[in-house]
Amino acid sequence: MTKARKDLISLADTPYYHITTRCVRRSFLCGFDQESNTDFEHRRQWIVERIRLLASVFAIDICAYAVMSNHYHLVVKISPEQIEALDNHEVIQRWLTVFKGHPLVRDYASGSSLPPLQREFVAQQVDHFRNSLADISSFMKYLNQPISRRANKEDRCKGRFFEQRYTSDPLLTEEALLSCMAYVDLNPIRASMAETPESSDYTSIQERIKPQFDLAKAVKNLTGQGFFQSFNTELKPLLPFTDAAKNQDQPDIPFTLIDYLELVDWTGRIIRADKRGAISSRLPPILKRLNINKKKWLSGATEFERVRRQRFSVKKATHLAA
Repeated sequence: MTKARKDLISLADTPYYHITTRCVRRSFLCGFDQESNTDFEHRRQWIVERIRLLASVFAIDICAYAVMSNHYHLVVKISPEQIEALDNHEVIQRWLTVFKGHPLVRDYASGSSLPPLQREFVAQQVDHFRNSLADISSFMKYLNQPISRRANKEDRCKGRFFEQRYTSDPLLTEEALLSCMAYVDLNPIRASMAETPESSDYTSIQERIKPQFDLAKAVKNLTGQGFFQSFNTELKPLLPFTDAAKNQDQPDIPFTLIDYLELVDWTGRIIRADKRGAISSRLPPILKRLNINKKKWLSGATEFERVRRQRFSVKKATHLAA
């Protein structure tokens, strides 16, 4: 018997979960469908853009993602403290980034004076917003529904595009988290869609190796399609590893990025009988392929926060002098 989602998500046990969503009948989400001779490759960008922007609005951190032909994977960290730290106006602004909101809520956000009964209604709405913005089911709903409508419009059909339920598997240990992230990042290689992690398009590991997410373009695409009202929230990065800049409200993944890259590279070289692809044993190690000096990398990464603070201080001092 299918369990209720509230019984599958327990933040008291772990905030980390592996999410998988598949298309109905395993029809093509992305890629090239040889049967219909139709190219759906552009839909991968739809998914990545919406994942990254929604995560910046919601109290959801993205650890890993991979967009495949008929499904996609997410490894997420649910971080309700990010929303709890916001005041009512900040919560409303977050909500109005994605949704129109009730007219009274919009009036309150614009600074209009409301009578007590209407202020009470707005307060109830804010409580609802707080709960929704820290809820994985709400996140997945607002991720999948617009994509379904957009794909159905393109395909000139109606009905479900994604399966009714997504899977959510808890990751209870650090080992489970890292192995799941590696599994997700290696999906395109196992499916023979890519030869190396750095060439795996629409994956988190490629974004970590060579950041190329274009926020301005993503906002323009989604607001132009009516999927966002106005994106005024700062883009949240992928959940960083311990060698990245620290943020008290966003604890890091308990591992270094350089070690994770080596872990993924080593794991991807292992040939699996149930999968088509693997990283060629003839290729040099990933750090050599990427021309990364391990000592220099670690030095720069561990001093990143200090350098960033110094640069900020210089900019601030220059601004004050001007």
